[in-house]
Amino acid sequence: MSDAIRVVVADDQQVMREGLVALLGLIDGVEVVGAAANGVEAVELVATLVADGNVDVVLMDLRMPVLDGTEATARITADYPDVAVLVLTTYADDASIANALRAGARGYLTKDAGRAEIGAALRSTAAGQSTFDPEVSKRLIAGLAPESTGNDGLTARETEVLRLIARGLSNPEIAGKLFISEATVKTHINNTFAKIGARHRAEAVRYAYRKGIASDPL
Repeated sequence: MSDAIRVVVADDQQVMREGLVALLGLIDGVEVVGAAANGVEAVELVATLVADGNVDVVLMDLRMPVLDGTEATARITADYPDVAVLVLTTYADDASIANALRAGARGYLTKDAGRAEIGAALRSTAAGQSTFDPEVSKRLIAGLAPESTGNDGLTARETEVLRLIARGLSNPEIAGKLFISEATVKTHINNTFAKIGARHRAEAVRYAYRKGIASDPL
């Protein structure tokens, strides 16, 4: 299983945690490398595993004791940017979704998701793409209707890059699609984030939807 997606499960409910570990064990190409009962354990576990390159995705619950999933997500994405966080939670309210995205979560599923959906989301998340539960997508789109036609002075190329970020593409994928170097992509992203006031990709995606950029065809 050298090419397997290596996953840490974080959930405070023992039955749910053990059930997820068992469920993920049935998905081809997925390997569970650890389980945590709260946010602190999740952060510490990732810190231990990341040194050897042994973790790709954290499947993160939100409501946990000691340290909740949102704060754990923020710490993991800040300290270990190569590790993706996929939220799996009971809650799909606007505040929970917004807070998770601001913290850097790359995807958001509810616990109604089945094995196939979780497997697809893990593969997408590990590949650098964003993935959302259908209900979460509806809430995002409903709450992010375009506000205006102004785009804060973004150049045409910066707008292209932002549109591709909103589609879930990683920096290497954007570079390949636009036939530019990854260094140039990073420069465009830094300039774009400065102009729109975004601190991370999740905020940039929200901006793109508000401005109607994400729905524009290339």
